[in-house]
Amino acid sequence: MNLKKTLVALAAAATFSSAVFAESLSVAATPVPHAELLEFVKPALAEQGVELDVKVFTDYVQPNIQVDQKRMDANFFQHQPYLDEFNDGRGTSLVTVTGVHVEPFGAYSTKIESLDDLKEGAVVAIPNDPTNGGRALLLLQKAGLITLKDESKITATPRDIADNPKDLDFKELEAATLPRILNQVDVALINTNYALEAGLNPSEDALIIEGSESPYVNILVARPDNKDSEAMQKLANALKSDAVKDFIKEKYEGAVVPAF
Repeated sequence: MNLKKTLVALAAAATFSSAVFAESLSVAATPVPHAELLEFVKPALAEQGVELDVKVFTDYVQPNIQVDQKRMDANFFQHQPYLDEFNDGRGTSLVTVTGVHVEPFGAYSTKIESLDDLKEGAVVAIPNDPTNGGRALLLLQKAGLITLKDESKITATPRDIADNPKDLDFKELEAATLPRILNQVDVALINTNYALEAGLNPSEDALIIEGSESPYVNILVARPDNKDSEAMQKLANALKSDAVKDFIKEKYEGAVVPAF
């Protein structure tokens, strides 16, 4: 092929590529199930002209910072109470695009088989961020182990406990570390995404777990300037498709629940 034909072929290829991927979206996500769900919808989005770039994070802070600073277009890892707390604390204005699923929060142990077996002074590890820590305490309250001063406070901390009959010793640690220290405490309250990454099966291994009525729906999050873009709406629709609903039910067997 001569030079002229080569240039023509390259130009045609570039035109085809830009036609196929007219838009692109970069999305920050935690590995399980968020990144898995995004990878699942990637082929369908490609058919609609959207190239999805998924970047995996293992913490709950950087994904929001990356989106706020316009290094990423969106993120998918958190629930609304956490986003509200983050916006308030950091002065950001990130917004919800759509709700996708619930990851029922659970209590796990390698030392006991029932919360009834907890001894006086047992060590209980909970997440150290306000919303997930409060979520953990609300679940323990539901189990009858503690009573909070405000029984519905979603940002409760151990200082908000009014009654602690077993004198449980609460340790507040970063959510991502909880599966790794599970054998060092009596009980750990763990977010389902981290439980799944650690090989735990929430529907079988959790001593107590939230029901499907949980208000902590995991959401696709963006900025006010791009939340209504065509590509973002295509992603939102893809994440709420019947195909995703079936994928969630079959793959996670109750550990993740569709919210649509």
